[in-house]
Parts: sequence; C-alpha cells; structure tokens
Amino acid sequence: MTARLLDAASVGLPKFPVLDDGIADPFRLTSHSRAREALELGLSIHKPGFNIFVLGQTSSGRMTATLEFLRSAMATRPAPNDWVYLNNFRHPDRPRPVRLPAGTGRQFRDYMALLVRQIGHAIGEALNGEALNAQLRERSEGLRLEIANRVEALRSEMRAHGLDLLRGPDGQLTVGGRQDDGGARQTSEGATGPDAGPPVDPAADMTGAFVQRLAEVGRWIAARRIEFEAWQTDATRQTADLAIVGFIEALTGRFGAYVGLGTWITEMHMDVLDNLKLFEAADNGTNALANGPAQERYAVNLLVDRGEAQHPPVVLEANPTYENLFGRIEYRQTEGNLTTDFSMIQAGAMHRANGGVLVLRAESVAVKPIVWDAIKAALRDGEIRVEELHRTGTLPIAGAPRPNPIPLELKVVLIGEPHWFYFGLANDPQFQTHFKIKADIDGDMEADPENLRVYAALIRKMAANQEGAAIEPAAVTRLLGTAARWSENRTKLTARFEMIADLLTEARQITGAGRSDAISEAAVETAIKARRRRNTRMEDRLHEQMTRGTIMIDTRGAVVGQINALTISDSGGHAFGAPTRVTARASVGRLGVINIERDVELGGPIQQKGVMVLQGFLSGHFARRIPLSFNCSITFEQTYGGVEGDSASIAEIIAILSDLAGIPLRQDLAVTGSVNQLGQTQAVGGVHTKIEGFFRACTEAGPLTGTQGVVLPRANEQHLVLRDDVAEAVADGRFHLWSVATVDEAIKVFTGIEAGMPGPDGAYPPDTVYGRVMNELQIFDHILAERADTSDTPDPSNG
Repeated sequence: MTARLLDAASVGLPKFPVLDDGIADPFRLTSHSRAREALELGLSIHKPGFNIFVLGQTSSGRMTATLEFLRSAMATRPAPNDWVYLNNFRHPDRPRPVRLPAGTGRQFRDYMALLVRQIGHAIGEALNGEALNAQLRERSEGLRLEIANRVEALRSEMRAHGLDLLRGPDGQLTVGGRQDDGGARQTSEGATGPDAGPPVDPAADMTGAFVQRLAEVGRWIAARRIEFEAWQTDATRQTADLAIVGFIEALTGRFGAYVGLGTWITEMHMDVLDNLKLFEAADNGTNALANGPAQERYAVNLLVDRGEAQHPPVVLEANPTYENLFGRIEYRQTEGNLTTDFSMIQAGAMHRANGGVLVLRAESVAVKPIVWDAIKAALRDGEIRVEELHRTGTLPIAGAPRPNPIPLELKVVLIGEPHWFYFGLANDPQFQTHFKIKADIDGDMEADPENLRVYAALIRKMAANQEGAAIEPAAVTRLLGTAARWSENRTKLTARFEMIADLLTEARQITGAGRSDAISEAAVETAIKARRRRNTRMEDRLHEQMTRGTIMIDTRGAVVGQINALTISDSGGHAFGAPTRVTARASVGRLGVINIERDVELGGPIQQKGVMVLQGFLSGHFARRIPLSFNCSITFEQTYGGVEGDSASIAEIIAILSDLAGIPLRQDLAVTGSVNQLGQTQAVGGVHTKIEGFFRACTEAGPLTGTQGVVLPRANEQHLVLRDDVAEAVADGRFHLWSVATVDEAIKVFTGIEAGMPGPDGAYPPDTVYGRVMNELQIFDHILAERADTSDTPDPSNG
C-alpha cells in the first residue's frame, strides 16, 4: 500500500444540510438519549437510593438542559404539601412540623393571625364585662364581710378579757392589752412591793390562748382567699372559654381534619385558657395584640409555601452550605441578649425542594465534606433536620429550639463533569448506596439527519434568545460545521452545544445588538476569527520565535536524522499546534534507543512507552539473526517543559531509520501519529490543530512552496476538520496531506525511497531504506565483534 493524498473535500469543514423540522430539545439528541433514559427511570422509582448523577462535559447542557428536562417531567405531577412549624406547648424546645395541602399553610397562617386578635378582643371584653365583674365584686364583698365578722368576733371576745387586736406597722394583727378611754393601759399586774411576793399576771394565759386563736383565724382567712382565687380563676376561665369556644370550633371545623392539626388546636385551646394574661392588652379594641406575645406564642411558621405552585419544584441550590441546604435558626437581640423561638426557623433548599427535585453541582458538594455527610444522613434517614452546626463547641443559648425533623421525600440530582463521578464522590463507599442512577451525556453524536434536525433547531432557538434574532441558513450550516470541528470528527457533532450559544452571542454583537438583521454566515465567521485573535497571544509569540530562528524549524530542504514532529499546547480555552524538531544520532553500541527525555525526567510515562515500542519495532525488523548493535539517542530539540504522549512515535522511528541509513528526510513535511511494534500507525488527538500549526509555520517562513504538507495516520482521516484557509491551500495544491497506514508508507513519503520488504532469506534489498539500515547495523555488529575478539586475545608482553 502507498500513502493516500487527501483532497480538500475530505479535510475542510463539512457542509451539512439544514433541516427545518427539528424540535429544540437537547434530550432528543443521541448524545443525550442514554441520559434521558436514566433520568426517566430515576424519576419513576419512588424508593430510597435511586437518586441521579448526571455527568457530562462542560457546555454540554448538563445543567441547563437537565433543569429543563426535570421541570418538564415535574409538570405532569401535582404540587406537593406545605410545611408549617407550630409551637409545642408541652415541649417548647421541640417545635412540631405539620404537613398541609398546597396553599393551606398560607390560609392557616393568616387565619391564625386574625384568630389570635379576635380571641384576644373576645377575652378582653368578657373578662372586663359587667357580668363577671359584678359576680367578682359580690363574691369578693361577701368574703370581705365574712372575714371582717370573724375578726370582729375575736376582737369582742378579747376585749372581754382586757385584750385587743392591734395592727402593727407592717399591717399585721397582734394581741395586746386593751386601752381605756383615757388612754390609760389596763393591766392585770397585781400590787408590787417588798412584801408582795412574786408578780402574778392573770391575763398571761389568756393572751397565749388568743394568740393561738388569732393564728387560727389567719389560717382560715388564707384558706378562704385561696378558695376565692381558685373560684375567681375558674370563673374567669369559664367566662373566657365561653367567649372563645365559637372561634375554636370554627378553627377546628376548618382545619381540624388535617393530620396533626386537630390535636394541636385542642392543646392550643387549653393553652389559651392557661395564659389569659397574654390577652390583657386587648381589652380596648386596639391592635395591641398584632405583634404581642400572644401572636408569637400561637403564630404559624409557614416554612414551605406552595400556595402559588402547580407542580413539584425543581430547586437548584448554587451554594450548598449546610444552612442553605438544611435551614437555619435566626436570633433577635433583646436587651443585649439573643433570643429565638420556633417562629424563627428558616427553610433550606431541601425543605423547598421536598416533594420535588433538588439539583446540586457535584463539584460544590464534593469540596464540602460536612455537607456531603449531612446529605447522605438525610437520604439514609429520610428526614430533614435543622441543626446549628456553627454553634458546635459554643455555649448553648437558653430556649433555642431543636425542631422535630420533617420527612424527606425528594429526588436529589447531582450534576458534574465525569471525573467527579469516577474519581471524586464515587470514592465514597456510600455513594452507590444513595446514587444508583448514572445519567451519562456523551461528548459527541453522529451527524445523522435526526441529530442535524434537532441541532439546527437548537441553533435557531439560541439565536432567538439573542433579542429574538433570526439566523440565516448559511450561518446554521457554518455553525454545524464548527460543531463537527469541535468534536474533532467530520462525521460527528459536539454535544457541547452551549459553546455554539456563546459564539452566537458574539456574532449577534457583531451584527448589531438590538437590530432586526438576521445573524449571517459572515457574522459567525467574523466572530470565530475575533475569538481566535483574542486567544492566540501565546501562539503568536511561539511562531514569532520560529520565524526569527530562535526556535529552529526547517520547512525546506532535507536533513539526515532530523524530522518535524507536531505538538499541541493549550493556553486556557485555546489549543494550538506547532512543529518541533526531533533528531536522532546513531553510533556503535548495544544500548539501542536512548530516550534523552526519559533520562533527564522530562518524558512522561506515555512518551517513554512510545519509545520502548520503537525498540520492539526495530528488534522485530533487524534483530532476527544478529543482535541490535547500535546506540541511538533521540530527543525533542528546544523543549524544556516536558514531553508527554506517543503522537511523535512515527517521527521518532523515521528519524532513527534516517540516521542509521544515512538517508535525508524532507523538512518541508511534518508528521504526527503513533505506531505499534508491528509498524502500523495509530490515531492521535488534535490532528487538525497540529496540521494548522505546521501550515502557519510554513506560511510565515515564506510563500508556500507547493511541496509542503503533513503526514498523518490513516485512522485520523475522519478527524480532519480544517480551517478554510488550510482547506483552500489543499484545494489549490499549495499544501498537501497524506494519510499512511504503516511506517513503511510514511518512510516513502519522507525519503522517496521504498522502505523495503524482506526476501526469502530475510534480507532486505540493499537499495531500500531497511536494506541500508540492515547494512549499517551489520557493520556496527562486526565492529563490536572484532573488539570483543581483540579483547579476548592474550597479550604477548605478559608472558
């Protein structure tokens, strides 16, 4: 076989037909079909663990298209429930979550806010009403008279014994001697004098007795007052209950049937009667209760409101901190102290997405181990817990709520690049337990009619997003060709269609933002060139060094043991190719191929593997009967940052063969491609970029000679999607591209001499490249054999 000369039609941008009947749905593309099936399966399974990981390259619509798909899928389902937090009267630190139908939570919250005011006014009017007050006055006056009569009876009895009830400075009654009308104190002390004997007080015993009687009266009064207070409390409670029972019954009738609310309403009813003082400010018909303690105690914390939702939510949390996902508890500062309650519990993204889909970026979750652990725990337990992780290790705040958890019923969708799936989160042994569905977006797709229809529709939709702009069919064709170029395959289209949207934005700006003109092919072409201009600073400097001779590259003539290989570099969003000189120098020895890059640790493992493959190729061709008797150092000249990859294998083997055979190699050619031990060429990446790099080097070194070109593996023919200027040069015969299936074919292109086929005796014809190499290797082997014989001969001078 011989090298195949390629024509312009097979290397330029493909001209795909523009089909007008496509639907602008990315998940109709075959690149997304596998992911669509996975998403449909994951959304249809309502069991734990069947959450979804969507993986795809950047700009492949993995986020925007997935969100659109999820929203479309949710549009057929009813809205999920509201969630409210209510005061737990028995355990105030454990607020109670309640599930309500969509829209009911808002109604319940507003109803309760109005109800508390109505109850407050009703209680105020009832407790300040004339009926209760008259009853209280009557009962109070009766008790006062009863106490007064009891005290007066005791006083009368005491006076009969010369004693009286005296009121001390502190208001307490005590037993003392009675005073007569003249103010003289009557006493029962007898006469005194030297002969009177010991003094005798006949009233002393009576005083002690009346002190006891007074204590008994005091205890009786205390008991009566306790009875009165109990009666007053009961009467007040009954009066208040009669005033509010209608409101409570109305509340129960409207909301009591919902699970959890009937019990809470009953507890709330009792709690109102136990805390009537909270409503004392509402006795004048004002709005004193609007923001008072009663409103706080009986408030409804509407945590999740679906009042305006028609379908389950699809929530994208862009910054998945713990608080943003699981909610938080806010605090207010009161007189220098932090206070909070159940009404200050705030929802997180998991609460808002509950009943629907929560979408997270994989890279954002993977770098937050605490958040990732919390997500796994929530999925494992099926609960959303609001915990204050930021307060761990600090002093607890009195009264801070610890909300009871809310049942978790959602689908989590992680979206990210493939490496996050294969090497990031997937390293966690629990990952597969919770994310059993992989939705894999392919990097490209076949350029078949159906994909072309959808792709064209997407392009028109993206153009319409540019202020409603239309787009010319020729521009669509140009963009489809660009999609093929970005896929590095003329039979495919890149799945990274969002990059097309960026290009359309630039083209629209060139056309004129706000104008009604359709986006033209010229505008698209101008945008492509402008983008290239912005991103080629490093490429320009490299080629400038080649033109000035700082980096030595020959694009004319022929040199023994020297060849132009092709490399590719990425300057961040812009990949560019350039030639690099590979040289080989052979000598007598037994070391074989010496990889200078490996010896100085500039060669990566793949590059080193490629060189070892060359050793196998040479052994298979030339070491069947004699050992490989040569040393040959190879290197990439003027490279200082390291070399990786095996795409220069063909260049390296040809340079080695050239130096061994003494045959010059064309410098107006460059080559890229890998080779195996059998001498077969293998495809490599970035071929069109490498070709364009050598094309530029040739044009900037002077006018094209008409003989310059690039040799590439035959397997890379389908990957050729070259810029128009390179394709035009190929069409005009000013630049050439050859595809080769074997090293032998490449040798013929570079030397003009056949590589050679071994005869029956295994020898190569002497006028072929391999024949000359074999001849040189036999000379090297003879030299080594003679030196070995000489070294084995005894020295006569040694006797």
